[in-house]
Formats: sequence, C-alpha cells, structure tokens
Amino acid sequence: MPIEQFHVTTILLGVAAFSALIALLYAQVLRHKINRMAVEHERVSEISSYIRSGAMAFLKRQYKIIAIFALGVGTLLALIGLIPSLQGAEGVGWRSSITFIVGASFSGLAGLVGMLAATKANARTTDHARKHGMPEALRVAFTGGSVLGLTVVGLGLFGLIALFYIFYLVYGGWNNNDPTQQFQALSHAIHIVTGYGLGASMIALFGRVGGGIYTKAADVGADLVGKVESGIPEDDPRNPAVIADNVGDNVGDIAGMGSDLTESYVGSIISALTLGLYAFVVATPTAADFNAVIGTVIFPLVVSGLGALSAVFAVLLVRAKHWGHPQRVLSLSTYFAVGFMLISSLFMSLLFFKGHAEANWLGLWAAIAVGLIVGIGLGLIAEYYTSGSYKHVKEIVKQSRTGSATNIISGFAVGMQSTLLTVLLLSVGIVLSYLFVGDMYGIALASVGMLSTAGITIAVDAYGPIADNAGGIAEMSKLPSSVRKITDHLDAVGNTTAAIGKGFCIGSAALTSIGLFFAFEKASGITEIDILQPGTVIGIFIGAMLPFLFTSLVIKSVGKAANAMIEEVRDQYRNDPGIMKGESLPNYAKCVDISTKSALKEMILPALIAILSPVLAGVLLGVQGLGGMLMGGLVSAIMLAVFMANSGGAWDNAKKLVEEGEEGGKGSEVHKATVTGDTVGDPFKDTAGPSMDILIKLMSIVSLILVPILVEIEPLLDFLFKR
Repeated sequence: MPIEQFHVTTILLGVAAFSALIALLYAQVLRHKINRMAVEHERVSEISSYIRSGAMAFLKRQYKIIAIFALGVGTLLALIGLIPSLQGAEGVGWRSSITFIVGASFSGLAGLVGMLAATKANARTTDHARKHGMPEALRVAFTGGSVLGLTVVGLGLFGLIALFYIFYLVYGGWNNNDPTQQFQALSHAIHIVTGYGLGASMIALFGRVGGGIYTKAADVGADLVGKVESGIPEDDPRNPAVIADNVGDNVGDIAGMGSDLTESYVGSIISALTLGLYAFVVATPTAADFNAVIGTVIFPLVVSGLGALSAVFAVLLVRAKHWGHPQRVLSLSTYFAVGFMLISSLFMSLLFFKGHAEANWLGLWAAIAVGLIVGIGLGLIAEYYTSGSYKHVKEIVKQSRTGSATNIISGFAVGMQSTLLTVLLLSVGIVLSYLFVGDMYGIALASVGMLSTAGITIAVDAYGPIADNAGGIAEMSKLPSSVRKITDHLDAVGNTTAAIGKGFCIGSAALTSIGLFFAFEKASGITEIDILQPGTVIGIFIGAMLPFLFTSLVIKSVGKAANAMIEEVRDQYRNDPGIMKGESLPNYAKCVDISTKSALKEMILPALIAILSPVLAGVLLGVQGLGGMLMGGLVSAIMLAVFMANSGGAWDNAKKLVEEGEEGGKGSEVHKATVTGDTVGDPFKDTAGPSMDILIKLMSIVSLILVPILVEIEPLLDFLFKR
C-alpha cells in the first residue's frame, strides 16, 4: 500500500477507535455519578440491595455456564484450523478463536456493566422522585440507561476496530505494494474478525433466553397469584415473587438486552466490512482500485465511530437541563442523534468517495440515511400498535369486557396485523438502499446507519426497566402515593420506549441478516440459490420451522418456571397466613432461586439448536441447502419477532390503560382479563420475540464462518452422504 494511503487509513481508524473510547469513558463518568448519589431512605436502600444481590447471583451462575460453552467453542475453532485440509479455510484456527473469546467477553461485559449501573440507579430514581419530583427522577433513570448504551457501542466498536487492524497488520497489509496481496490481507482480517461477531452472538443468545426465562417466570407468577388470585397491587411486599420480578427486569431487560444489542451492532458492521470488500473490486485490482476497496471497508467503521459520538452528544443534551416531559425529551434525544448522523455521515461520504469512478458518494450517504429513517419509522409503527394512545390498544381493552379469551384474540390480531406496515417499510428500505448504491453493499450500509444511533436507542430502552424497578421499590417501601404516581408515569413511558426499541431491533436484525446472507454468498463463491433443487427446498422448510421450534421451547420453559413459581407463592400463603396480614415477611430468596435454576437449565437446548442447526444443514444439504435454510429462517423469524413483540406490547399497555382507570380500573373483571392477556404476552415480547433477532443472526454468522470449510470438504461430504 502507498505510505500515504496507509497513514490516512490509520488516522481514520484511530479517529473511529477514539470515538469508541470517548463513549466508554463517558459511560464510566456517568456510572461514577450514579454511585456518588446518596440514598437517604433506609428501606429503599435495603430493597435495592436485595435486587442487586439477586441479579449478581444469577449472572455469576449464568456466566459460569456461558464460559464453559465459550471456551469449548473457542477450542473447537482452534482445533479445526489444525486439520491439514482446512488450514487454508477462512474463519477458523487460533486467530479466530482469539477473536471469538474477545467478542464473547465484551458482549458479556457490556451486559454486566449496564446491570451494575441499573441496580444502583433504581433506588436513586425512587429517592429522587421522593425528594425532587419528576425531572430529577427522569434524569437519574436515563443516566442509568445511558451507561448501558454507551458501554455497548464503546466496547463493541473498539474491540472490532482493534482486532481488525491488528490482523490486517499481521497479514502484511502495512508494507506490501502489491494490490492483490493487500486485498488478501484485508480479506483475511475481515474473515478473522467474524469470530468476534460469533462470540458476541452466542453470549447474546444465552443472555436473552436465560434472562428472559428468569424475568417472565417471576413476572407471570407474581401477577397471576398476586393480582388475580389475591387481589393485591403489583409490587406489593406481601408477594413472595416480587423481588424475583424486579431482579428479572435487570438480568433480562438490562444485561440480556446489552448483550443482544452488542451482537446486533457488531454483526451489522461485519456484514458491511465483508460486502465492502467485494463492492467495487475488479478481478486484478490496481493500486487505485485497492484505495477504493479500503475506503468501502473502513467507511462503516468510521460511520459507527460518528454514531458513538452522536450518542454521547445526545446524552449530554438530556442531562443539560431538567425536563418535565419524559416522552418528549427521550424522543428529542433520538431525533438529535439521527440529525447528527445525517449531517456528519454526509461529510464523511464526501471525504471518502468524492471523485471515485464506481462509488457514488451521494448514493452511499443516501443508503445510510435510508437506514436511519427506516429505523425511526419502525419505532413509530411499533408505537402505533402498542401505545395506549392509539386505537389498537384501546380495542383490546374494549374486547376485554367479555373476558380473557376475547382479550387474547384481539391481541393476537393486533400483532399479526402489525407485520404488514413493518414489512412494507423494510422492503422500501431494502429497495432504496440497493438502488442508491447499485450493490448489496448499500443494504449493509443501511443496517450500519440504522444501528449507528444504537447508543442512544439502548439508553432510552434501558431507562424503562430502571423506572419499572423504581416503582416496585416505591411500592415495597410504602412511600406516599405521589411517589408511585411519578414512577408509574416514568414506567408507562418506558413501556412505549421498549416497544419502539424492539421495533428498532427487529428492523436492524432483518437488514443485518440480509447483509450477512450476501456475505455468505460471497464467501461461498456461489452466485445464486437455486430454489428448484430439492436440497434447497428442504433447507427453506427447515429454516422456516426452526424459529417456531425455538419459540416453542422458550415459551414452554417460561410456562414451566412460572408454574413452579405460582405453586411456591401459593404454598407460602397457605403455610404462613401472616404474610397476607403483613405480620411476617415472605421467603423472597426461594422465589429468586426458582427463577435462577429454571433459567439456567432451560436456556441450554435453544442455544444448542441455534448453533448446531447450520452445521447439520451444511453437512447434510450442502451450501445450497444451507443457503435455503438461512432464507427460510430469516423470513419466518422476522414475522414471528414482529408479531410477538407487538402483541405482547399491546397486551401490556392495555393492562396499564385499565390500571389508570379505564373500564373500572384495578380489581375489575376487565382488569383481570387484561392481566391474563399481559401474562400471555410477557414471554412473547420479552423472551421469545427478542430471541428471534439473535437466532437468525447467530445462524447467519455461524454459516458465514462454516461455508469456507464446507467448500473445502464438499467432495468428501458428497461421497459420504450421496448428495
């Protein structure tokens, strides 16, 4: 590479890495601010300590199991690379093993850091609501969520840039004047860091499934026995499952979501790196061609660096003053980040590609803009179908007059209907991003654009569970109703932001998976998937079935764990009548233990299915069959994810609407029907639904790593299986 080009590349990568470090540093500053806030109410501090210790106990046990799997997979990657016939295959060997372990570690660390901040922020939100009112409580809750958002983008981006640059240098990219060999160095580095994405994906799946089973087992058990059978309020200290329920908000919606979004963020960038490698390359690249190639590879990393800065500035905007309207300021922070990205990525696209013969700088920027706009659009669609301000949730409340059955029927219909607008918007985004660039690279850039504002999106999403915890702590501490009114308002806004965040995750998962699919096609050397081949048809059917099987296992796991929780709560009420009279304390620890054991046991089989299914499909059906499985899985998983997320969100907010006084309010027959609907929706929106995003991305990235191996050994597999 010409020395000038090397210097420019190094400087731009350094700027992106420095942006990631700024996000990490600011996250730690915010975490320090939270830790320094004093909690003056003794009971609030005590209950928060129970929640924190329960969450840490679960994560310690979960991470021990995950560590065993991670070390096993990392060792397997290293050993496969020692097989003589596979030593030239990309994506395996000790180098990929290192990137896999780093990716897994960073994904888990992001969730842990976010959860530690959240379990500190919950009590401080309650105490600030008690002492200072809504604006200060909002500020504290958002600060806690910001720690997670900034940590995710900071760790995810910095780790990816560092590993990519190190291996680019290792393969000789720094001192080689042969464009073809420079291209090979880039190719090797990109395939090696695919292991980083695999590590993040595997931890994300365990985190989302395990945390989701934990939180929904406790939530369903607490609601059905507490609200429906006993008639006591949500988060009443007489409910033995109440601490487990609040712990679940942190291990599922904070730690699990942190790992999930780290995986999404990293996966979108890796797909763009891979497609950028091939976007405008020619058969025998010249030095000028290579300069263009390295531009298309580095560009997504620099855009992501700008995104990290946009999150920092958006958080500063929210913390700059005391805001009295939570929904307005949270929306403002998101729009500010999007506006910053539209302007800054325009200048960066001009810097990278002005004068390039093949790559139109304006088209590349337009693809990023499409991703940003589609991301906002998907959030608005999710809000339309799940917010109590719109007709769909109000219709569910109306249908609940005749009982639980009509409530559930109506919620199912809302979720299914919501797929229409979501798919139409995604389709428009895919078509436009492709046309603007004239290559699949445009779709990958749209995914990077959508996730470039992930830092602020995650911060807004993580604010919700913190506000929810704050309300629970206020109820258990028997604080005045004015405090609970503030935390309930914050929590209601959190429900809407969570639904918007899930729409954002689904959209980014779809675009990222499409990008990874085309990266799979490039890595395999195939030019098309022939759906008329029997193996491909079988792959499509199996791929479409897998999300349903996965969902079944996860929901059954929640049901079994919730059943055990309900029996435990009933036993405690039966054996100690003093609990309901407020004369004795329930055994909170027993319920925490039930959720912990159930989650850790039940998360293993779904994770194995996600990891092993691409391997079996590739071995038995070949590259074409594996491609068919990815196609079927992508379509099926996205439909299920949209349906379950929006049904669950609509049921939840229908319950909230009744609890605010609609149709007789709390304790009415309509309320009981909406509580039942909400318990059905809980595993939909918080366990199975979010897991669909990770399932398809994990299958895609496993396939991306697997396909070079399949190409190497295809003659042997054809002989063994008579394909």
